[in-house]
Amino acid sequence: MTATVTPIRRSAAPSLDPMMTLVAADMNKVNSVILTRMQSDVPLIPELAGHLIAGGGKRMRPMLTLACAKLLDYQGTRHHKLAAIVEFIHTATLLHDDVVDGSGLRRGRRTANMIWGNSASVLVGDFLFSRSFELMVEDGSLRVLKILSHASAVIAEGEVNQLTAQRRIDTNEDRYLDIIAAKTAVLFAAACRIAAVVAEREPAIEEALDNFGRYLGIAFQLVDDAIDYESNDATMGKDAGDDFRDGKVTLPIILAYARAGEDDRTFLREAIEGLRNDDDDLARATAILKSTGALVDTAARARHYGRRAIDALASFPNGQAKTALIEAVEFAVARAY
Repeated sequence: MTATVTPIRRSAAPSLDPMMTLVAADMNKVNSVILTRMQSDVPLIPELAGHLIAGGGKRMRPMLTLACAKLLDYQGTRHHKLAAIVEFIHTATLLHDDVVDGSGLRRGRRTANMIWGNSASVLVGDFLFSRSFELMVEDGSLRVLKILSHASAVIAEGEVNQLTAQRRIDTNEDRYLDIIAAKTAVLFAAACRIAAVVAEREPAIEEALDNFGRYLGIAFQLVDDAIDYESNDATMGKDAGDDFRDGKVTLPIILAYARAGEDDRTFLREAIEGLRNDDDDLARATAILKSTGALVDTAARARHYGRRAIDALASFPNGQAKTALIEAVEFAVARAY
C-alpha cells in the first residue's frame, strides 16, 4: 500500500495534537516513569532535573516511540520505559549543551546552568544518562541497548564535531549535515526504531522507522537553524541569534557565505569569528541571509527531508497512527513559516 504524500505546507497549520491525542494514555505512563526515576536522596537532582523536564517541552521524541508502537499495533508495555529513556537522554544532552553554549534561556525559562551553575548541570545530566542505562538494562534487550547506547555515543560525537567546527567559516555543507545527523537526527531515529524492536518486527520495518526518524530529525534541525535568525523567546523559547553569537556555522550561514559579495563575506567571516556580534550585526547578518535566499533555501531543504520522512512510511497501513506521524513531520517543517 502506498502512502498519499500530503503537502508539507498546508493551508491550515499542522500541529502535534493528533500525535498527542494518539499517545495520551501511554504518555501518562511514561511521565510516571520519568517522575519516579528522576528521584534521588540528593535533593538537588530532582529539583534541577524537574526544572528542565517540566519546562514546557513537547516531548516529541518519546511521543515518536509511542506513536511508532501504535503504528505497529504493539500491545505490550515495554515502550513506556523506552520512551522515558529517550526523554532522559534528550534532557541530559540539553543540560550539557546549555553549559557548553553558555545559554541563558531554554523554552522561555532560565536555563539550569544559570540557576544552579555549570557543575550541577553537568553532574545532573550525567545522573540522567545513568538512569537511562539502568532502564535499558531492566528492559533486558541487547538489541535495544545497542541502539540506544550507540545513539548516545553518536550524539556526543556530534556535539564535539560541532564544537570543533565553531567559528570556522570554512565549514562545508557535508560536515554540517554530519553534525546535525549526529547531534539531533540519531535520537529521532533511535526513538522510532526501538518501537519495531519491542514489536518484534523484521529488519526492514526497523530500517523504515529509522529512516523516518532520521529524516524528520534532519528537517527539524534545519528549521531550528533557519528560525534562529528570526525567533524570539515566544516562538522558539530562546533569543534570536544565539547560534550567530556562538559562532555556529549552520546551513543558512554556509549558503549565504557562498553567495554573498566580498564585503558581506568579510562581514560574515568576522561575525562568525566573534568580532561582530551585537544586535546591529545580527540584523545585518539576517538581511544578508534573506537577500541571498539562504533562509528560504534552508526551509526548502527541510521540506525535502520532510518528504523523505513521509516516504519512509509508505509501506505502513493507513490509519490514525500514520496520519499523526505524517502531521508531526508537517508540524516540524511548518515552524519555518
